[in-house]
Amino acid sequence: MSEVERPPAFEYRHVVSLEETNVVGNVYFAHYLRWQGQCRELFLRAHAPQVFEAVGGSASIVTTRCSCEYFAELFAFDEVTVRMRAGTVVRNRITLVFDYWRSAAGRDELVARGEQQLAWMIRDGERLRPDRVPQPLIDAIDAFTTVSAS
Repeated sequence: MSEVERPPAFEYRHVVSLEETNVVGNVYFAHYLRWQGQCRELFLRAHAPQVFEAVGGSASIVTTRCSCEYFAELFAFDEVTVRMRAGTVVRNRITLVFDYWRSAAGRDELVARGEQQLAWMIRDGERLRPDRVPQPLIDAIDAFTTVSAS
């Protein structure tokens, strides 16, 4: 699917700070994963606040897998836009896809691509058990979904 045909993305804009760089001066790799979490949480806050409020009570969102491929380095004060889309939605799991774009000199450059798989869980005493992704969350991510299955 080309960029023109892709569904809209939820965007998180970030300016890299000095504290996010290492001794070489580039962004330490773990920060990309942290930005995935921030993007996901801001999406929930904006589009599914009732789901976000349920987390911590009996509901839990568990990250079961995350990854990131790096194509170019980022440095302090680079402006980055993390664009999140939902990949597959299957029973109690959602896969989120992240594209990291650096904006500089009037053009965007893809610098990384990442993915997270989340599982929706419910507390059953001391244990967690799988539960279907709540409908309000499915409704919220529908506009940002690239592929859907159930």
